[in-house]
Amino acid sequence: MLKWLQPLARSLNQLSPGLRKVLGNTSWLMMDRVVRLGLGLVVGVWVARYLGPEQFGTLNFGVSFVALFATLTTLGLEMIVVREVVLRPEDTHEILGTALALRATGSILAPAVAIGVVSLLQPNDATARLIVSILSIGMVFLSLDTIDSFFQSQVKSKLTVISKNSAFLVATAARVVLIRAHAPLWTFAAALVGEQILGAIGMAIAYRKTYGTFRQWRYRNSRAAKLLQQSWPVILSGMAIMVYMRIDMVMLKTMRGGVDAGIYAAATRVSEVWYFIPSAIVSSVWPAVLRAKDNPPLYYQRLGRLFSTVSLLALSIGGLVLLVAKPIILFLYSDAYRAAAPVLSVHIWASVFVFLGVAQAPWDFAEDALKLGFYRTFSGGVSNVLLNLYLLPRYGAMGAAIATVISYALSSVFGNLFSAKTRPIFYMQARSIILADFWMKPKVSDTAAS
Repeated sequence: MLKWLQPLARSLNQLSPGLRKVLGNTSWLMMDRVVRLGLGLVVGVWVARYLGPEQFGTLNFGVSFVALFATLTTLGLEMIVVREVVLRPEDTHEILGTALALRATGSILAPAVAIGVVSLLQPNDATARLIVSILSIGMVFLSLDTIDSFFQSQVKSKLTVISKNSAFLVATAARVVLIRAHAPLWTFAAALVGEQILGAIGMAIAYRKTYGTFRQWRYRNSRAAKLLQQSWPVILSGMAIMVYMRIDMVMLKTMRGGVDAGIYAAATRVSEVWYFIPSAIVSSVWPAVLRAKDNPPLYYQRLGRLFSTVSLLALSIGGLVLLVAKPIILFLYSDAYRAAAPVLSVHIWASVFVFLGVAQAPWDFAEDALKLGFYRTFSGGVSNVLLNLYLLPRYGAMGAAIATVISYALSSVFGNLFSAKTRPIFYMQARSIILADFWMKPKVSDTAAS
């Protein structure tokens, strides 16, 4: 081993087995994110260049439209299953069997609803209906993500990462082959479905080899009622989040057509690639913030520093992308997507509010303010729909970008003004946006007292 690695190795050996297990699990999750972001962006850009704005817009419309119904396949049970298995390991097989049965029901219902709704919204667009119908098939297999929840409860996300990344690599290779073969649009939707199917099969095989047969899983009505009683607020929040994040693409394709949707999709691919950053930061520093909860001045000082850090990063990214938006779009997507450059210049500023929203989420959990978080998300979804109804007919893809920035700002920052409990958080976020803590002495005691 290299000399400079020896101190690191000694430090890792001194960690408790449990902590080493957590760090190892986290490293696998980070690797999954890096692989998907890096390779996914490269091949995604290649697919966009091959398909052109109109077909690329139709494909992304299908992905976004199907995602609106994904909550019916999860039923808000992901984290609830993890918690229940951790707290009641003796009931593991009953919890998993019941959750699988509930999610399977939703996974059968969701495709039927999605296909029915798209037939009403796009009666004259056979291609859009075909793409949604193909992508809906993938939802049938999402019920097997119940296995992933079990792996998380055992701190064995490595098994999920290996299964899903293997499927991702196969599907990515398939997309490259499709491009080289000059394949039609529907085959790219089929490749996405194939990735979901392979990932589900991979997790099932991993569970079978590691933990044994599925025959021990069993369904119980009383357990189903209990799980659904706990999950319904999460279902509503999930629906609000999906509307909040996906409705712009759906409305844009419906109201303006595939070209505008493709232009918008190209811009958002570049803008949203940065969204993993605040999650990585928060997961690293939040324990230190939480440990200071009994010391309000220190607690809010650390929270303020977290807000300031993510704001500085988001503003830096926004400024950099603003300067090079046109060269980035032309280099990545070709001249056919030139109109995406000004859209990117606007949409990138949504990252400021996304970063701050992610940084606030753990505070919502710690302070038992999840209901307030749902209200903010719901209001963001409603404002996004209303803004898109007004802006899309007038400004197309640019209108969608403006609506996104405003609705994100309302839900992640300005929505905190409407509750006395979250108002101090708004003031801290506002200070962080103007970078006050970098040029002005923080008023920790005032913040804490609020």
